[in-house]
Amino acid sequence: MTIKLKNEKDIAKMRVAGRLAAEVLDMIREHVVPGVSTEELDRRCHEYIRKVQKATPANVGYHGFPKTLCTSVNGVVCHGIPSEKEILKDGDIVNIDVTVIKDGWHGDTSRMYFAGTPRPEAQKLVDTTYEAMMAGIRAVRPGARLGDVGHAIQKLAESAGYSVVREYCGHGIGRVYHEEPQVLHYGRPNTGLLLKEGMTFTVEPMINLGGADVDQLEDGWTVVTVDGSLSAQWEHMIAVTKDGAEILTPWPKA
Repeated sequence: MTIKLKNEKDIAKMRVAGRLAAEVLDMIREHVVPGVSTEELDRRCHEYIRKVQKATPANVGYHGFPKTLCTSVNGVVCHGIPSEKEILKDGDIVNIDVTVIKDGWHGDTSRMYFAGTPRPEAQKLVDTTYEAMMAGIRAVRPGARLGDVGHAIQKLAESAGYSVVREYCGHGIGRVYHEEPQVLHYGRPNTGLLLKEGMTFTVEPMINLGGADVDQLEDGWTVVTVDGSLSAQWEHMIAVTKDGAEILTPWPKA
């Protein structure tokens, strides 16, 4: 595989794009409430990216995807398509995934939201998935391997009784939306690609309350848990630094 290492000027551009993506998710937070449609959330984010940030929503038209956001509710694992018919209910959990292009560079991030008050099992799943993502990021440093990252995520998630989705993974990113390497969210220590300073990629584990099996719906995008159980996902875009990892999509302080 060919890995595109980024220099400091490149990473500075990615910081800008990453900050914008994080700001979109911060802006939409107050609008994720019972009674709102996922189409309305998409419209607000599209207008914010275009009119306020003067940036480009990367998802629109990407391999035919029709919307700005992926909105994945409850048992949807990833790639949910916003719809005016999908109305959030009290207790729903939803992942919102957005990618912004600024000056030719991509910023990609996602986070979980609660519409109203979540059930305890949903709260725990969401919190554990966040911790699993951060465990993976903490494993990143020059000289480590991608298997170390996947193992850290898998160990934390499975120790809590959850399962890790195998079919979808993180990815390299920069001027190209999806590039090498593929970043699996499971693995064995001391295996896989050797990490080097200047690599940039996403860490975005999808963790299920039930089994790991997933299925894709007839729309060609929406991925759901086979057993109907809840699924959660968080995502940061990171750069490998000389002594660890820098999160390029830090969320604004609340």
